Amino acid sequence: VYDVTAAIPEGFVSTYGTVAKFLASSPRAVGQALKRNPYAPIIPCHRVIATSRRLGGFHGGFGDAHPQVQRKCRMLRDEGVMIEE
Repeated sequence: VYDVTAAIPEGFVSTYGTVAKFLASSPRAVGQALKRNPYAPIIPCHRVIATSRRLGGFHGGFGDAHPQVQRKCRMLRDEGVMIEE
């Protein structure tokens, strides 16, 4: 999971589902691995979002109003990713 996530370039995102498909795994397993990412921000787990194009979770937080998810949003915007409100 970490090797695949590390390959996502700055300014781009992938989805939990896409990463899971590449690894023949499940999106939930990808999310659980990224939730425990000990290499952040070197392994940019903030670049993995939900298949619905919503941000998904971040550092154990979930939902757009959660402070950790808002941090994920800021990190992506700082990298040039366009986030719809």
